[in-house]
Amino acid sequence: MKNILERNHVNIIGKGEKVLMMAHGFGCDQRTWKFITSAFLEDYKIVLFDYVGSGKSDINQYDYHKYSSLEGYACDVIDIIEELKLKDIVFIGHSVSGMIGMLAALQIPETISKLIFIGPSPKYINENEYYGGFEREQVDGLFKFMADDYIGWAKYLAPNVMGNLEHPEHAEFLQECFEAMNPKIALEFAMATFNCDYRDKLQKLKTPSITLMNDNDIIVPLEVGDFIKRHTPYNTVHLLNATGHYPHISAPEETIAAIKLYLNKKTETNSNSQSISESINS
Repeated sequence: MKNILERNHVNIIGKGEKVLMMAHGFGCDQRTWKFITSAFLEDYKIVLFDYVGSGKSDINQYDYHKYSSLEGYACDVIDIIEELKLKDIVFIGHSVSGMIGMLAALQIPETISKLIFIGPSPKYINENEYYGGFEREQVDGLFKFMADDYIGWAKYLAPNVMGNLEHPEHAEFLQECFEAMNPKIALEFAMATFNCDYRDKLQKLKTPSITLMNDNDIIVPLEVGDFIKRHTPYNTVHLLNATGHYPHISAPEETIAAIKLYLNKKTETNSNSQSISESINS
């Protein structure tokens, strides 16, 4: 197999010894972290990478069977960790990477010490009393849109999920990321993401974690953050003032402050944390 670090276009920056591993969300690549990385360079070693099929990864290593579920992506995360012999990792996962990080932590709990979820979701589709934000028909329509007109899909979705329309440059940057992906791989990643259901895994996670949520996020409603908190040991929730699905792009200073606050505080259990419905904003 080609070198793992080349496969995932791994880059390591920063002067510190403590490790921050930053994992991008669907349709993106490691460039999306550029708005916040400078704040951690002095104190941390930052590990950045692209999932296979994204960014500057080796697309020749893409395996449609392996990456038909998020477990395949979690395997690559573990590969990178083992290749670099990383220890005591704080894993920061945006969107779908929240659950990818959780899957990795369940396999190597002794290596990942904390998880920071930014806009995560264990299940996107509404089911019985669970509210994930999407009906099955909506998700199927999304897949069809991607398959029929990928560029049109990218132009439509980017400003809607980014929000913050007063800063169109953010949506333009996100659209560029979307359009850089191979459409077939993007569709496969979307299907693995929106069809996932990891609700039963949450209760097994013993690694301390925090869920950073934003208002007016059309991908992950606030109810999902409450669900994660109620079903995950050692999880707290922090509601940002930021809006949209990409606070590390649209509100980097607030995102940095929330991450640093969590990194510097002692772990809290569910019994000491508030729910989003109680308007936590600490």
